[in-house]
Amino acid sequence: QLQLVESGGGLVQPGGSLRLSCAASGFTLDYLAIGWFRQAPGKEREGVSCSSSSGGSTNYADSVKGRFTISRDNAKNTVYLQMKRLKPEDTAVYYCAAALGCTVKPGSYNYWGQGTQVTVSS
Repeated sequence: QLQLVESGGGLVQPGGSLRLSCAASGFTLDYLAIGWFRQAPGKEREGVSCSSSSGGSTNYADSVKGRFTISRDNAKNTVYLQMKRLKPEDTAVYYCAAALGCTVKPGSYNYWGQGTQVTVSS
């Protein structure tokens, strides 16, 4: 079964940090770009960050630049999203997804995880 599974979400205070993981099973991430998206209640799903298959190219939404870092360990078939200096507006369900190349279009991603909730609140 082809799956992406996110983990690492939770409740954190403003200014805190979390590291999300996206683990693949049933297929290898070696040749796939991985994107992180988030969706807050009542809002559209938005792209947060993306890593090329090698990890050599990454991009970030303006709202998270300088605070979030995407990385990947292809040996572990896992991609990470390190989130620092979290803000209440970062509260959302975070999803990872796999595609042939980085794109901001959710429809271009073939596989999606089930999501992990991140809540930033005091």
